[in-house]
Amino acid sequence: MDSTERHAAGTEHPTGSAGAGAADQQPDWPDPARLREVTERLAGAPPLVFPAECDRLRERLGAVARGEALLLQGGDCAETFAGATQESVEGKLRTLLQMAVVLSHGAALPVVKVGRMAGQFAKPRSRPVERQGSVELPVYRGDAVNGPGFTARDRTPAPERLGRMYEASATTLNLVRALTTGGFADLAQVHAWNRAFVAATPGSRRYERVADEITRALAFLRACGGDTRALATADFHVSHEGLLLDYERALTRTDPESGRTYATSGHLLWIGERTRRLDGPHVAFFSRIANPIAVKLGPSTTPDEVLRYVDLLDPDRQPGRLTFVVRMGAERIRDALPLLVEKAASEGAPVCWVSDPMHGNTFTGDDGRKTRRLDAVADELKGFVEVHRTLGTHAGGVHLELTGEDVTECLGGSHTIAPEMLSHRYESACDPRLNPAQALDLAFLLAEWYRDGTAALS
Repeated sequence: MDSTERHAAGTEHPTGSAGAGAADQQPDWPDPARLREVTERLAGAPPLVFPAECDRLRERLGAVARGEALLLQGGDCAETFAGATQESVEGKLRTLLQMAVVLSHGAALPVVKVGRMAGQFAKPRSRPVERQGSVELPVYRGDAVNGPGFTARDRTPAPERLGRMYEASATTLNLVRALTTGGFADLAQVHAWNRAFVAATPGSRRYERVADEITRALAFLRACGGDTRALATADFHVSHEGLLLDYERALTRTDPESGRTYATSGHLLWIGERTRRLDGPHVAFFSRIANPIAVKLGPSTTPDEVLRYVDLLDPDRQPGRLTFVVRMGAERIRDALPLLVEKAASEGAPVCWVSDPMHGNTFTGDDGRKTRRLDAVADELKGFVEVHRTLGTHAGGVHLELTGEDVTECLGGSHTIAPEMLSHRYESACDPRLNPAQALDLAFLLAEWYRDGTAALS
């Protein structure tokens, strides 16, 4: 009996709560009876994902933990119900597929592709309320909880939104499955998109070398009679922060074949920086599910905390079970990360180490909008790779907030976004996202660092 079976055996119902005290970052639902109605309906709904899919992702992530693959994870900071459209899903999927081709070539490793999609409708917030003038209302916590409009009606948490999150997630998953198996992910087409990006990018000479090498590799494969039909599909999984425990518990199921307990809201769930309390309900819930899981680690994380997470969340030391997503900030990554990696390595913990270079580099501009500079994002990612290279460990991949639309939310990039341009298309529901050009800039840079060991940021 493994750890997840032991936990399930010791829990009367797989959706039951555990952990000390109230869960952090939960909405103040005003109608508990209505909340029970919604969660009971969700408890009887079909699963969004299936145990075999989660197990397959855990196997893929096991290769990342062993240094045999990379993880590319990305998508919206916060999905919206209005954004669950074919155009929006295609844009994010196209961007991730383009990045994956570049990274796979640069690192000479397969890339495990995971979207921040089909469930990322809720966000933790630093303050519980928002004030505008003399009016104070609950903060917007994502479409799963309340609305962005600054009115009492919009900001009152509504349990019905949990049902809408399930429906929007199902729609998104259906689109993802259809696109990844229906020819959209054809490698030749994805590479053609990348060639078009390089051709339209100012000063793209450094990208042309990689693009030319991929072109020659594809030509060589065809010349050798290689079967390219398998290159027309893509193995793709979805993930989100497992923030709203009422929703996650309602969608937890026990697999009748294995007896293992799974969160069927997504293939991979993560615990955020604000909810990773070791004795809290989020860690307790995650310890009982068999999905691959992740924990976000900020600069205050200690080596002892890292070991406690391993002991609580991956006591059987299964490669691919636990991923640490580090979000330190460009100025701290080179000093804060080595101690954590060394501690885990010294204990033989087979975890995946992944960089989130976005959250630690966020600031508020003069116009009041949150933004990020691409050079700072790139510097943290470069520092992440340098630390692992120095320690002889594996820089397992990257976790990004991005979109497939030409937004103007982050500064810099080869198609330069200047501060005065932020207002042109600032559309994020919460934090600023990379647009496709900025995401590909980062992919080409990261590919260089994996291949050459060093690269300038300019």
